[in-house]
Amino acid sequence: MVRTPLTPEERERGERLGVLLREARGNRSMVEIAAGAGLSAETLRKIETGRAPTPAFFTVAALAAALGLSLDDLLRRCAVVPA
Repeated sequence: MVRTPLTPEERERGERLGVLLREARGNRSMVEIAAGAGLSAETLRKIETGRAPTPAFFTVAALAAALGLSLDDLLRRCAVVPA
């Protein structure tokens, strides 16, 4: 199966998500947050750096719960603003 290339908007949204997660993590370690979300630290690293710009819904939900973030707030803050 061939995956279609991501649009610039999808990449931008993924980068925004990564920034928001990094900011919410603060001084806590990647290992701590990833473990709390049931993920590997490498998965969290990929999401935070934009190398995994379209993580699965349940991955984002688990991270939001581990960080005390609202999914509604994440959606609003990651939305692409039309030019």
